Amino acid sequence: MSEAPHLEVRVAVQRLALVADGRVLRSWPVSTAARGLGERRGSERTPRGWHVVRAKIGAGCAPGTVFVGRRPTGEIWTPELAARHPGRDWILSRILWLSGLERGRNRLGAVDTMRRYIYIHGAPDDAPMGVPASRGCIRMRSADVIELFDLVPAGTRVWIGR
Repeated sequence: MSEAPHLEVRVAVQRLALVADGRVLRSWPVSTAARGLGERRGSERTPRGWHVVRAKIGAGCAPGTVFVGRRPTGEIWTPELAARHPGRDWILSRILWLSGLERGRNRLGAVDTMRRYIYIHGAPDDAPMGVPASRGCIRMRSADVIELFDLVPAGTRVWIGR
């Protein structure tokens, strides 16, 4: 019997892989937290352990759609838009909202991944990938997160670790 596909985020190599039956089916470069790994609310770190894709947001939206509070703003990211909003943490194209599965480690209380609003999401095409630079989320290129979004259903398990 084959295992259900799951995602693996390897922070040391800044890659996200779609894995089934011990085989990597697809792999993409990502950017995890600039501050490293950690679970505490307010830490701006990427949480470790087992998670699940609790919600998928953005189906059918145009590539580069800008999200604020998980809602499309009506904007499409461009370098000109970015220049008008320096320092904005861009969440683009699609959102895979994560929820922790390990009580006390990444679920409930001050370590709750979902309440920390930790996502796998699109980033501007000029955002660096392969290096830690996010505020806790897992950033991907827009084309990559759209591909991933279409490949995995809500409920897909996600492992995040070194």
